[in-house]
Amino acid sequence: MDIRSGNGWPAAALSNFAPHAFVFRGVAAASMEGLLQSFKEKNSQRQEFVCTLVGKKAKFTGKKKKWWRTQTLWWQGKPIDRHSDEYQQMLDEAFLAMFTQNERASHALLATGNAVLTHRLGKADQSQTVLTRQEFVSRLTSIRAQLSAR
Repeated sequence: MDIRSGNGWPAAALSNFAPHAFVFRGVAAASMEGLLQSFKEKNSQRQEFVCTLVGKKAKFTGKKKKWWRTQTLWWQGKPIDRHSDEYQQMLDEAFLAMFTQNERASHALLATGNAVLTHRLGKADQSQTVLTRQEFVSRLTSIRAQLSAR
């Protein structure tokens, strides 16, 4: 099942563009895309604003940021190396927060059953994106297994 907006339910509901509200480390996020794009913001206030965005608005807000030059992302004013374990743990925490706090998101994920999840639109190179295809689908698959076991 290819996860992306426009692919019908439940695939579209699992897109980072989907409006699934959750709280990450005390900051309200309106979508996973808003949170991911906020990682490109050094300024904490601006970061919190980007977290409120959904879909293409969130994506295009972060699109012009040149984070990839230094491979540095941010959370609440703290620099984080894109290639660090710390960043991977932050992604784990963010996805788990969304799927445990937002019933619509978890319902859509569980509705995928045992389907193999893919994300053909995503990039594979960590140095070019804040979330690779593999980082995305591996988290969805792992969290789906956790939710199914409950």
